[in-house]
Amino acid sequence: MDARLNLFGNPIAAKFLRHINSAGKAVSDSALPAATQELVKIRASQINGCGFCTDMHTKDAAHAGETSVRLNLIAAWREATVFTDAERAALELTEQGTRIADAAGGVTDEAWANAAKYYDEDQLAALVSLIALINAYNRLNVIVQQPAGDYRPGMFG
Repeated sequence: MDARLNLFGNPIAAKFLRHINSAGKAVSDSALPAATQELVKIRASQINGCGFCTDMHTKDAAHAGETSVRLNLIAAWREATVFTDAERAALELTEQGTRIADAAGGVTDEAWANAAKYYDEDQLAALVSLIALINAYNRLNVIVQQPAGDYRPGMFG
């Protein structure tokens, strides 16, 4: 299977990716816990049906020491006992921020207030930015049908 467009080989797409990767550095360098960042990326990617990002971020998380139990339960986080209350709040915000079109009011005040109980303003800024960023990556990869399965941790730098 080949992608419809080579995002890495096309000069315009490559330039765009450099810019959004640069924006992503602000999030990865933030005080938002790295494990939470990976959970958010995986959950949004699952919702969006982005195989490439789901593959990438589950492998990156496992490489960083995340357990297979937690990785396997991300899609069922509400029923799983392996996530902290803070992680649950981040996952709820991720789901609502990813499924904006599914809810007339967008992200609820309750979901926002719950996240604000666990994350300070800078962490919330990073969390919101990360949710927006992973949704952008998901959409790029889904539109071009980027194949999944061949990612190796660290292959992009």
